[in-house]
Amino acid sequence: MNNYLPLENYKPLRDIVFDYMKNAIITGEFKPGERLMEVQLAEKLGVSRTPVREAIRKLELDGLVVMVPRKGAYVSDLSTKDLLNAFEVRQSLEGLAASLAAERITDDELNKLKEILDKFYEGIAENNTEKLIKYDQEFHDCIFNASRNEKLVQIMNNLQEHVHRFRVKYINDYRKSKKLYQEHKKILESLEMRNAENAQKWAEKHIQNFQNDLVKDMKHFSNGE
Repeated sequence: MNNYLPLENYKPLRDIVFDYMKNAIITGEFKPGERLMEVQLAEKLGVSRTPVREAIRKLELDGLVVMVPRKGAYVSDLSTKDLLNAFEVRQSLEGLAASLAAERITDDELNKLKEILDKFYEGIAENNTEKLIKYDQEFHDCIFNASRNEKLVQIMNNLQEHVHRFRVKYINDYRKSKKLYQEHKKILESLEMRNAENAQKWAEKHIQNFQNDLVKDMKHFSNGE
């Protein structure tokens, strides 16, 4: 089945193809270890092989694709090492963002965080994984934006692509989602009190707990249990 891309006049074709393929990897449409066939992708997207080939090369530089000699391009696997590397960095970034946000967040942003948290809770009640993923990401994005540090936001956005792949793969457990909600609530309460130290502590603890759960899940799946 063809899935022709919407052509946007202001964007080069190679960028449209790259954005589509990148999003497909991050959201799990293209699975870890899946081979990316230029001809089939070009036919599916209604483009020539050239922008597909260029997109694959760029995705390789981003670490989302690996090239195997004499075999071709494959979506990179999700390994425990990748997880630990990503979350070591994320834990520090989240703590710093929460600390800065506690001092700089506006009342409107606090209200927005409350609304996001309510939506996240709805996702738990509905057992709606898509909603949980959406509002988990929005919660953290809102805090980073409230830090008023553009460089910090930029660094986190680059890391977010890899983190999101783990979130999509493993945020589907009701009990873990309830724990995430409680930790989000603690972070929000710290921000409301403008307590930078507590905000940083809970943000870092939240990421550490999330990491620990993901590592356990990855070991569980690797053992075929």
